[in-house]
Amino acid sequence: MSLLAVRGLGISFGGLKAVHDVSFALNAGEIVSVIGPNGAGKTTLFNMISGVYLPNAGQVTLDGEEVTGMRPDLLATRGLSRTFQNLQIFQQMSVLENVIVGFHLHERGSVLSDLLGLPGSRRRSRASAEGARELLDRVGLSRAAEREAGALSYGALKRLEIARALATRPRVLLLDEPAAGCNAVETEEIDRLICEVAQGGVAILLVEHDMKLVMRLSNQIVVLDHGEKIAEGDPATVSRDPKVIEAYLGTNAEEDADAHG
Repeated sequence: MSLLAVRGLGISFGGLKAVHDVSFALNAGEIVSVIGPNGAGKTTLFNMISGVYLPNAGQVTLDGEEVTGMRPDLLATRGLSRTFQNLQIFQQMSVLENVIVGFHLHERGSVLSDLLGLPGSRRRSRASAEGARELLDRVGLSRAAEREAGALSYGALKRLEIARALATRPRVLLLDEPAAGCNAVETEEIDRLICEVAQGGVAILLVEHDMKLVMRLSNQIVVLDHGEKIAEGDPATVSRDPKVIEAYLGTNAEEDADAHG
């Protein structure tokens, strides 16, 4: 049984089919990328899977449990977290505080205990701070822990958002254009981090326009065009599909696939 399964998912806006009858599955430790031209429905698909949009058709299951249309916060408690194309960072909070926010999802304690600063509350706070520092070290931001998040570079903010998503202890992580706007060095850091997370057993669903990164990282690729799935398979197979080349990738895709095996 797949960890995440999408079956016949679809949604329309004002009579326009934004996504229609899309199906695929994702297993633990696997990286699946969703690609396609602008307007293909990639982020809309993410929004349905992560509970931002309620689909008109189809279903989403997480570890066998149907979670179609479930609120994002409830999905997070079940192990599905995401990042956004447009950064969702608390700019005026510290880098460390941004990650600590992710740990609050699984904290167990009363409001009264927190208000009174009881021992249990203090222990939870210390544990969250320690966990947050470990994640910052993992994403290469430990030296920036006390800095205001808004002072970081764009690439560093991308890694910070991933760190906060990891703080929720996901089993499935949706990454919406994690390398967008990053330079070559920052993209390489994102690449390393995604591989490391997947090797830890987390299933990763990725939307990304950097085709070299997609071809290098992905176990499987799902291709959308005008809201419909036109191809699915491993990078080499997808890059040689005539429908994919016509819709999006172009002839350079075959060169990328040859270069990476």
